[in-house]
Amino acid sequence: MKQKLLELLQSTEGFLSGQELSDHLNVSRTAVWKVMKSLEEDGYEIEAVRNKGYSLKKEPDILTKESCASRINTKWLGKNLMVYDVTDSTNTRLKLAGEQGAPNGSVAVANAQEAGKGRLGRHWETPRGSALAFSLLLRPQIQPENASMLTLVAALAVSRAIDEYAGIKTQIKWPNDIVYQGKKLCGILTEMSADMDQIHYVIVGIGINVQMTDFPKEIQNTATSLKLVTGKTLLRNELLAKVLEEFEVLYEQFVSAESLKNLKAEYESRLANKDNRVNVLAPSGAWQGICLGIKEDGALLVQREDGKVEEVIAGEVSVRGIYGYV
Repeated sequence: MKQKLLELLQSTEGFLSGQELSDHLNVSRTAVWKVMKSLEEDGYEIEAVRNKGYSLKKEPDILTKESCASRINTKWLGKNLMVYDVTDSTNTRLKLAGEQGAPNGSVAVANAQEAGKGRLGRHWETPRGSALAFSLLLRPQIQPENASMLTLVAALAVSRAIDEYAGIKTQIKWPNDIVYQGKKLCGILTEMSADMDQIHYVIVGIGINVQMTDFPKEIQNTATSLKLVTGKTLLRNELLAKVLEEFEVLYEQFVSAESLKNLKAEYESRLANKDNRVNVLAPSGAWQGICLGIKEDGALLVQREDGKVEEVIAGEVSVRGIYGYV
């Protein structure tokens, strides 16, 4: 009932009378009053006026199941929603859920992570209330070798969502970072459980710096947050909802084609590396070239100084060309 009442308040300009809420929810007016008090305890600012009713004036930046679910407007993504105040890692939580049969589109969200993970085994810091850390569980009917493209699908969805919600223009640093003016806003980690010819599930973990104003010394010059960029306190549950909406649309386009052919042009339009010199750190040694874009399978196309075009595969190399690299 708490979620439904919150949805009614969020979707209504002005006041809703206690009787209207009571009739809509099929509960007593006393029950409505108790839920209102519970929302106020969570930090919601609700105006109550005699003979007019209740009006939602301000929402807190909190991540609860009710606050997140009330904002999500998707067909299937996020309908099975798990919200943690503190957990080790949302990827780890969804892996366990995936092994136990959790459905396609399950989403895990955490207010804080104690063992968040980044690409190549890096640690991802998620202090309480500072970031939007969440993971998606997917069961795509595609070949396992094509699952890595989901990282690029997620990056495009996050870039779209941030731009729309925060009113800024982000870029994608191939394959898995969202950046703004050369600094990192978001990282994405994709993990998979599969046999040779069948995917059991894919976990896409996403961490967006939202409210941080201070960063550890080692990343002070390379990371930023939406708070620092916009000067505003943006609501993480609203941003979550926008990312899920964008991802659902892009995911369906990707799965239908089993390639990035429908998304390639827009991805490249946001690609921070494109037409820039990049430093490719490969197992065989580092080399430099000009980034030309991506292939429909997600590989990065880099032209060497001798004119030869190489395909750089995510997971095998790292690409620098941003975060102050010259």
